[in-house]
Amino acid sequence: QVQLVESGGGLVQPGGSLKLSCATSGIVFGNYTMGWYRQAPGEQRELVALTISGSSARYADSVKGRFTVSRDHADNTLYLQMNGLKPEDTAVYYCHVVDVRGVYWGQGTQVTVSS
Repeated sequence: QVQLVESGGGLVQPGGSLKLSCATSGIVFGNYTMGWYRQAPGEQRELVALTISGSSARYADSVKGRFTVSRDHADNTLYLQMNGLKPEDTAVYYCHVVDVRGVYWGQGTQVTVSS
């Protein structure tokens, strides 16, 4: 059974940084995607960053150059390094995995960017 547990959210001032973590277990690594989505109040959930079977990452235009997605292959933890945070980055951030058996979401972690 796949489990995804996010951590690292919080309150940060504009221009600051946060690093989100997603501890994973049970993923079948073959053809897979791992990434991050976010959902702001009253908005639809949107893709932030995605890596497909370990290939180069893809980013939403709004976060290119500021966010970096990475994976620790030793323990399969997924990270999202967020720099230059803006108030419009405020949202609940969700870890997302698709493997050969299904689609999985974490419980979400709140990121609030405010002075």
